[in-house]
Amino acid sequence: MNQGWVYRDRTTRCDAGLTLLEFYSQRYRHSSEAEWQARILGGEVLVEGAIAPPDTILQPGQQLTYHRPPWQEPEVPLEFEVLYADADVIAVNKPSGLPVLPGGGFLEHTLLHQLKQRFPAADPVPVHRLGRGTSGMVLVACSALAKTDLSRQWRESTSGESRTLQKTYRALVPDWSWPDEWLTFPIGKVPHPVLGYVYGASPNGKHALSRVKVLHRRPASTVLEVEIFTGRPHQIRIHLAAAGHPLVGDPLYEVGGVAKLGRSPESCPVPGDIGYFLHAHRLEFRHPRSGEAIEVVAEPPEELV
Repeated sequence: MNQGWVYRDRTTRCDAGLTLLEFYSQRYRHSSEAEWQARILGGEVLVEGAIAPPDTILQPGQQLTYHRPPWQEPEVPLEFEVLYADADVIAVNKPSGLPVLPGGGFLEHTLLHQLKQRFPAADPVPVHRLGRGTSGMVLVACSALAKTDLSRQWRESTSGESRTLQKTYRALVPDWSWPDEWLTFPIGKVPHPVLGYVYGASPNGKHALSRVKVLHRRPASTVLEVEIFTGRPHQIRIHLAAAGHPLVGDPLYEVGGVAKLGRSPESCPVPGDIGYFLHAHRLEFRHPRSGEAIEVVAEPPEELV
């Protein structure tokens, strides 16, 4: 059982006129209207620090807080391998199934919380995130210098301004009918019945660029090396699916790079569902203090060797 959490929102002009119940049930569709009503009536939701009924009409600029009681988080693998560590930077090999940041029912069962437990004096902050089901390299900043410089390197690498930071992944697909290939499918928000939206291949999305190289062809699967040159959410999963070859075991993305839809909202897969094979294999970056070029490798699981 964790310690519970306080979720904070501030209303905008667009929220004005909504009831308190409408605000939460429309914005956070992971819970039903009945569930939000029970929380509001139970005093778990406050408006400007005070208990308010579900039909309270909201005004712009109000502070809303949802005090979620302690809950039992899903079991996940909590152990991770430290591949590199100094006073500025930590690089770890995250297991598949462990979320990087809080969200979706996870608070303490996250890489961030486990890093803070293992390195309490470092104030570690992941520079980037991997999907819950993606294993491999996560770069963590521990000093003010590292947080600023590594964030800059990450931003420049995903915008095409610089290649000082490079990311290479391994992915498992059932087959691959193309040669080594550049993938350029735009990625943007697409409707989702539970979350409101997820990211997927979209002609109205943002430019996204990945390079695919075949490493091994096997009778029932193909191992790919994928290098990404932009940082769109779920880029590799979407690009491979858009190319007609979704990741083995991907519960969300299907051919075309679009999200699968269940027969009911409860059966709809979400981005945090696991089961696919994707691994952040190699990361190259410039050390924020020394300027030295550093390469760190996270050995892949046997399915991706």
